Amino acid sequence: MRVVNAAETAPTGYAEAVTATGLKVRAGRRMAVDGLDLALGTGVHGLLGPNGAGKTTLIRALATVLRPAEGSLDLLGLPATGNPREVRRKLGYLPQDFGFYPRFTVREFVTYLAWLKEMSKVDIPAAVQRAIEKVGLADRADDRMKTLSGGMLRRAGIAQAIVNSPELVLLDEPTVGLDPAQRVEFRGLLRELGEHSCVVVSTHLVEDVAAACTDVVLIASGRLVWQGTPAALAAAGGADDVGDSPTERGYSALLAAHTDRRGADW
Repeated sequence: MRVVNAAETAPTGYAEAVTATGLKVRAGRRMAVDGLDLALGTGVHGLLGPNGAGKTTLIRALATVLRPAEGSLDLLGLPATGNPREVRRKLGYLPQDFGFYPRFTVREFVTYLAWLKEMSKVDIPAAVQRAIEKVGLADRADDRMKTLSGGMLRRAGIAQAIVNSPELVLLDEPTVGLDPAQRVEFRGLLRELGEHSCVVVSTHLVEDVAAACTDVVLIASGRLVWQGTPAALAAAGGADDVGDSPTERGYSALLAAHTDRRGADW
């Protein structure tokens, strides 16, 4: 039995897992995140917005891949502009497109990412097995990555993101390639992760947000448009708004109101 050290049992020293004030982040020459104020704590936060809203750039900044151009960003109580290694040990990140060695098995792939996250060598085998089982790939654990379908590859990517039991989980379009049954299972996994971690899910699927998230963050043009519960999002729309469900109509209504306000400002 492994002895738990004091650092592992010490209480967290931060109020929110993510705190951004006046955050600006560049994507190439464009300021994709442009003056964002945001605070995220424990729970599942659905990140919504139209194409070009800055969702992926924001996720990359939260993952310490991109550095802020202006403003402040604290992750798990640490400044994002400092040494990223300490934060990276405590976060899980699944980008839209992730790389892997095709000849690795699923187990080898997740094990390699656990090693990159500087997990204890003693803890890695059991953690890898748990992560693989959670995403439903236990029967494919020793198959090579190159033999997996697109949906299975996505699940392997989710497994590596959660292998270190992260305090901050960042998932960019995680349900791409998953069939309806797998999406339902994934929503259950999100709810489980959100009980103890801050989970940020960027997606275009509004219904996934309604089913799995405790909080919705709507951004457009790199700025926060609206933040609230899925129920409040659904209540924001009316029968005349675009969408096939109350949640979609609320999303459309809030975006339209934001566009109208910007037009008035111009």
